[in-house]
Amino acid sequence: MGNAVHRYARVVLDLPGVGREFDYIIPSALQGRVQKGVLVVVPFSDRRAYGIVIETCTQSEYAQRMIESVLDDRPVVTPSQIELARILSENTLSPLGAILFSMLPPGLSQQADVLYTWLGSDEIGEVGETERALMRLLVRRGPLRGRQIDAALPHRDWRTAARRLIRRGLLRAEPVLPPSSVRPKVVRTAQLACSPEEAQAQLPHLGRPGSVALIRRQAMLRFLIQEPWPLDVTWLYAVSGGNRADLDYLAEMGLIRLSETEVWRDPLEGIAAVDEPTAPLNLTSDQQRALEVILECLHLSEEATKKPILLFGVTGSGKTEIYLQSVAEALVQGKQALVLVPEIALTPQLVRRFLARFPGQVGLIHSRLSAGERYDTWRRARDGRLGVVIGPRSALFTPMERLGLIILDEAHEPSYYQSETPPYYHAVQAAMEYARLTSSVLVLGSATPDIVQYYRAQKEGWPVLRLPERVQTVLAPKGQESPNVTVKPAPLPQVKIVDMRQELKAGNRSIFSRALLENLEQVIQAGQQAILYLNRLGASTYVFCRECGYVLKCPRCEIPLTYHLDPAELICHRCNYRRLVPNTCPQCGGREFRHYGLGTERVEQELGRTFPGIRILRLDSSTSRVKGAVDLILTHFAHHQADVLIGTQMLAKGLDLPLVTLVGIVLADVGLTLPDFRAAERAFQLLTQVAGRAGRGPWGGRVILQTFQPEHYAIRYAAHHDYEGFLHHELELRRTIGYPPFARLVRLEFRHKDRRTVEQESERMAEHIRRWISESDQPRCEVIGPAPCFYTRLEGRYRWQIVLRGEDPTLLLRPHLSELKDWRVEVDPPSLL
Repeated sequence: MGNAVHRYARVVLDLPGVGREFDYIIPSALQGRVQKGVLVVVPFSDRRAYGIVIETCTQSEYAQRMIESVLDDRPVVTPSQIELARILSENTLSPLGAILFSMLPPGLSQQADVLYTWLGSDEIGEVGETERALMRLLVRRGPLRGRQIDAALPHRDWRTAARRLIRRGLLRAEPVLPPSSVRPKVVRTAQLACSPEEAQAQLPHLGRPGSVALIRRQAMLRFLIQEPWPLDVTWLYAVSGGNRADLDYLAEMGLIRLSETEVWRDPLEGIAAVDEPTAPLNLTSDQQRALEVILECLHLSEEATKKPILLFGVTGSGKTEIYLQSVAEALVQGKQALVLVPEIALTPQLVRRFLARFPGQVGLIHSRLSAGERYDTWRRARDGRLGVVIGPRSALFTPMERLGLIILDEAHEPSYYQSETPPYYHAVQAAMEYARLTSSVLVLGSATPDIVQYYRAQKEGWPVLRLPERVQTVLAPKGQESPNVTVKPAPLPQVKIVDMRQELKAGNRSIFSRALLENLEQVIQAGQQAILYLNRLGASTYVFCRECGYVLKCPRCEIPLTYHLDPAELICHRCNYRRLVPNTCPQCGGREFRHYGLGTERVEQELGRTFPGIRILRLDSSTSRVKGAVDLILTHFAHHQADVLIGTQMLAKGLDLPLVTLVGIVLADVGLTLPDFRAAERAFQLLTQVAGRAGRGPWGGRVILQTFQPEHYAIRYAAHHDYEGFLHHELELRRTIGYPPFARLVRLEFRHKDRRTVEQESERMAEHIRRWISESDQPRCEVIGPAPCFYTRLEGRYRWQIVLRGEDPTLLLRPHLSELKDWRVEVDPPSLL
């Protein structure tokens, strides 16, 4: 069938709620352009929509309408990505279209929308407040699309109001398909069109003698004589003070040639690599053994089945150097590599290391880049111009035809799970499938492997490469063949547990224990640095009335508001609701409020009072909102422009700061008592990781761990850097209660602004599920709930959940997905909160 003309295309649409595929006729004008993976525009119902061709064929019983146009002759997804999308759709119970379109860079595809136009006058009589707000918005700004109105009128049911206005003839609604908002960046260039001698001879004849125009044109031409290649015209404007008319004059005389040139928007342009040699470092025997296993897998034939590799190395054991040397080998073989990190905050340091080793071959993709930067990096990777792409979970979907190596650093991190918007998927699971489809080597690196991943590695016989010791890198004497050598031993930092209950009994009511204060003073006097970790934001975790106990809560989420010092306001860290502290209690009218609990701002305030003149930096979500803020803060700290760095879990991962000899964990208990089966594992991982920031340099390190629960097993094992001990303890608990890895979970969540509706719908669905279980021949599963979620109300909507536990609950739900269209469905969620 290789020479057959494909007359039909199977297309997946970018439309919410449309889960199936549709067949379209390929018109004769588009024959040869429509191929698997291209982005097209098609008619659908009474509108037009973007679609991705997932298959072409010569026969179809259903195709009736034609493809209208092809947006890009190059496929926007590879065949492997299409197959990956099918697998993820099946495994996560998500629509295929939602998975496929999530693989595209933002702006390339725009969902169909509705354009609303106001037809009436400014006076519309007696109407509701929402109708009046919609009218005022459209009168002020003109016709708007639905998504624009969503942004302008958040948390309002304006669509119901719009339907009432449409029935009255005051509002018109018409379907629209916005064009792609990203496109290649093109700049106008100028280049000398004659010999330098001819240009030199014409300098006196470029205008009236002594005129300003003559001087400008001479300056332009002289610059081009010195720089004969195409130049951005803005450079010529800058050096000459000239304008477009001057350029046109020179072009008409045949002296210069004007043209347009595409330029790449590269977010790494101007970012310097770390100040270190780019040659590979010498490896320890443990590192060398681990690298050899990875390289052996890279050399296997494409047909060979490659199991995931678990690189289990303590903090500071040199996992990054193994990544670098593995990528180097992949590039030598003509393959491409993907390197994923769990958070954007971890990318700057890692990117610099990779730029130093592979200049000109590294691309960066993450959500804080501009749409143009992401689009250009995506295109360069698709074209094979990039050998390495680095980024968080979304970077996994970068199209790379020669992919041979996938690395997930800190693979235990829950942020690899996409939970913000559908489709809900786990990047680790997706990477496992993708590596299999592309015959790539997959490396999962961690100092504290996810328990489910580790259990699966043991059960399925994955290679588990252990790096049990820290290493340090020292500069070798000049003249040696290798510019660097690695030396060991480099012991893990000693951890001292401080029982804060005993501190209170001793009369110490400070947030800092005596041991922590003593060690901080020593570090500061020695000219070294310290990190203080607390996984809470703000100055106080909640504010309550002294007279009646009323807690100030978010009106939309019903969780306590966090008090911040700068600016002085209460903030909800779920929906960003903000307000000032009221003058009187809303419940009793009292005027006395008490601030309880502590966060990073309070730690910063107290530390400044205790050590006047100390230089402090703070790294949390409040200080890192601005693009580049994380990199700037860490750069200042790495260059010893601060003595102490205070922060949340952003500090726990991936930071290599040799001058840090002390880590103070201000309150280790945060998160331990959350009603989630992974609470202890998450606390153990965070404590172990943040403790690992100490002692990376030659001076060694120590950790002061403050807690009110020193007997808790997660704290005890973390203090001894004992992953194996924690693993066995936790597995026995999980086995007893029947939770992962000994069962699989599916979480169903329903949200609605009315509490009673949420409760009734949850009870109704639970009854349906119990009936499905009784009628099914699939492996049985248990229904847990329905019950309110831990965070019962978010952004004005109440939340209830049902949890299914069993061998594979997806088998039960798959035939009934249409009945779950109003439910959030999460397969193997990392959290049940």
